[in-house]
Amino acid sequence: MILSIFLIIIGFILLIKGADFLVEGSSNIAKKFHIPEIIIGLTIVSIGTSMPELFVSLTSALEGRSDMSMGNVIGSNIANLLLILGLATIIRPIKFQKETRLIEMPMCLIITIIFMIFCNTGAGISKPEAIVLLILFMIFILYTIIMGKKGEEFDKEDTIVELRTEEEKISIFKSIIYIALGIVGLKIGGDLSVDNAVIIAEKIGISEKIISLTILAIGTSLPELVTSVTAAIKGNSDIAIGNIIGSNIFNMLLIIGVAALINPISYNLSYNLEMIILILGIILLSLFPIIPPKNQMNRLNGLIYLITYIIYMVILFIT
Repeated sequence: MILSIFLIIIGFILLIKGADFLVEGSSNIAKKFHIPEIIIGLTIVSIGTSMPELFVSLTSALEGRSDMSMGNVIGSNIANLLLILGLATIIRPIKFQKETRLIEMPMCLIITIIFMIFCNTGAGISKPEAIVLLILFMIFILYTIIMGKKGEEFDKEDTIVELRTEEEKISIFKSIIYIALGIVGLKIGGDLSVDNAVIIAEKIGISEKIISLTILAIGTSLPELVTSVTAAIKGNSDIAIGNIIGSNIFNMLLIIGVAALINPISYNLSYNLEMIILILGIILLSLFPIIPPKNQMNRLNGLIYLITYIIYMVILFIT
């Protein structure tokens, strides 16, 4: 037990430093090539921070633990949206770019609804449905590439100007090393944190569903938590929101898609409550830009998300 606690602490340290390297390297590359930070957040950062979910879900699928594989992804998406985005916004209000309001958030909502429909047909995600999810993932990647080239023009009328007091001196080569080190740190840190948290949870006697929706979900979402909070503190609001939206989309399309393609995943209908909470959370996120103050998510909005997550956790443990 003591060794597991020690390894979790080591994992947290690796997660914090890994996220810091990842945000630093990604932000520098975005500025060097004049690529909108939202695109970096939706791709490189999201893939890096989604590695723990990918590892856990693939391992669970191969071992035939569908509940854990599915619960990890659904629970992580809820934690990303309500807990992590809520905390990041409380630290610093997030301003929405035009493509985020008009494209990414509606896209995330539509994908979540499609994902829920797939889960409730045929008792889970079959191989044909997994292929559809992976095709949608490729379309999403294509979209990010297109927006990477046209995003600045798309955002021209409401570009958020962020003053930089320090001139970036990190070379492209060093930025790539930063990103690589960040991803490795996040991967190892996520593994240490989650694996040992599960060991502790099993010794205490918590059910597999509770483990997947809480310990695993929060544990594998720690990279998103540290990355988004770090980005918020540094004023990189595009990376903060892009990381959350991108990670949620990747979790549903790439992670479940790959896992179900290897071994079809069954779906426990009791997870429909979590899916409804997730959909309602995304709908609320889509409303924030049109609620005064417009085009941003303020600290009150973040507090609403955080309180909602706490209430959900309480309900989860008492029912």
